[in-house]
Amino acid sequence: MINLGWGILCVLLALRGAAPQAAANPFEGTTAVVVSSKIDELVFARLGSLGIPASPLCSDAVFLRRVYLDAIGTLPTAEEAAAFLESTAPDRRARLVDRLLARPEFADYAALKWGDVLRVKSEFPINLWPNAVQAYDRWIRAAFRSELPFDRFARELLTASGSNFRVPPVNFYRAVQGRDPRTIARAVALTFLGERAEAWPPEKLAGLAAFFAQVGYKGTGEWKEEIVFFDPAKPVPADLSQPIFPDGKPAAPGSEADPRTVFADWLASPDNAAFARAVVNRIWSWLLGRGVIQEPDDMRSDNPPAIPGLLEYLGRALVASHYDLKAIYRLILDSKTYQLSSRPASDRPESAACFACYAPRRLEAEVLIDAIDKITGATERYASAIPEPYTFIPDDHRTITLPDASITSAFLELFGRSPRDKGLEAERNLKPSAEQRLHLLNSSHILNKIQQSPRLRTLLAEKSEPLDKVRKIYLTVLSRPPTADELRTVAEYFKPLTGNKLSGVVDLVWALVNSPEFVYRH
Repeated sequence: MINLGWGILCVLLALRGAAPQAAANPFEGTTAVVVSSKIDELVFARLGSLGIPASPLCSDAVFLRRVYLDAIGTLPTAEEAAAFLESTAPDRRARLVDRLLARPEFADYAALKWGDVLRVKSEFPINLWPNAVQAYDRWIRAAFRSELPFDRFARELLTASGSNFRVPPVNFYRAVQGRDPRTIARAVALTFLGERAEAWPPEKLAGLAAFFAQVGYKGTGEWKEEIVFFDPAKPVPADLSQPIFPDGKPAAPGSEADPRTVFADWLASPDNAAFARAVVNRIWSWLLGRGVIQEPDDMRSDNPPAIPGLLEYLGRALVASHYDLKAIYRLILDSKTYQLSSRPASDRPESAACFACYAPRRLEAEVLIDAIDKITGATERYASAIPEPYTFIPDDHRTITLPDASITSAFLELFGRSPRDKGLEAERNLKPSAEQRLHLLNSSHILNKIQQSPRLRTLLAEKSEPLDKVRKIYLTVLSRPPTADELRTVAEYFKPLTGNKLSGVVDLVWALVNSPEFVYRH
């Protein structure tokens, strides 16, 4: 650790003292909230019934940064930010959503989210091993890039047979911590139904486990390669002889088909509302900060949705779109509910649960370090406990595209990256800590990225006015221009630094990176 410089401390205190007043509020827009979708109808009807006011709409600058982070896990460039903020098109927000959903980074960020759920990890306790992890991650990423319908995505994971190196979806079964049918059933319920089956009655768990009682595994001559397959010769325990769907209906007897296929047919049927509700609840939680049912993987009869009818509507929309996940993202991102300010208009506890405002939350570890590297042009280094085939990882590899939770860094561990041991959403820790704050504020790791930044040096070399450079720094770091108060504060700070312009820029960028506005989605 290093000693905190007087310069950054002065800038931090000055900027904090120059907090914008309501008349110059860069966080909220002036447009009235107008219900424009079925999502808004359901949410605002619930808020009205509770007498809870909704927050105003967020400003264009906040929406820009928010939707970039939520849809593709990365910040806009200064040029992208300026172009959007200068637009006067009435549908500019909807157009931006469409552009982001079409970018390849959408698939990368979705693969990160589903990599947590599907436990994509080489080492203990998952032990997929590197070759299998590479294949699995490539398949997940390709599925989102090709817009594979989610019902087919689930079906391929559940019914695949073959080598874990050559048929990537079979790694769903190898990523489970145990090969007994009940352990597999718990993983299936958690992943595809958002339910924690350890709380189910024993007979319900046994009914689901029976579909997986004849999953077989066998090795090959290649190191760590394994074949996963339906083994009709495998004895079925007496207490697992009757497959029963989680809705209580028994599977038709006498079929010689792979029981996994029978279960997949039931799971992905358009008539099975539970499957669609589970996935749209996950997406909602990723975009709004909490599920309509919270936790998003703890769906049960005694844990009702905060907004009646919302999951049913989103589930029906998913089925109508032929399980196109982007259609659900678009519905949510275009809604006024998603675009509300993060400043609550009510202090009632039901306000957050009913989405009366956007929920601020700290950036995920991978997104945060990528954001810092994007601002500075720096790179990050990673390590793996398993050297092969990860002996070398290019320095310019974006963190959100790392294929394996076994590839890590001190920063990722400190900032709560998911260990991917259980497939639970709660494994990812977004709670801030004093250690995290000190690392951002007082570590050579972050300081060196800023001091040695090729992008900041390029900016200083540009032939432009000093305050234009300040505006570009704000657009780069916070995706908005500075307020008049902030410009005056920075101008006053820069006056005695004319002989060392780099020092002033470093202090400014470091101060902005340490602001809650940068570290949090808001």
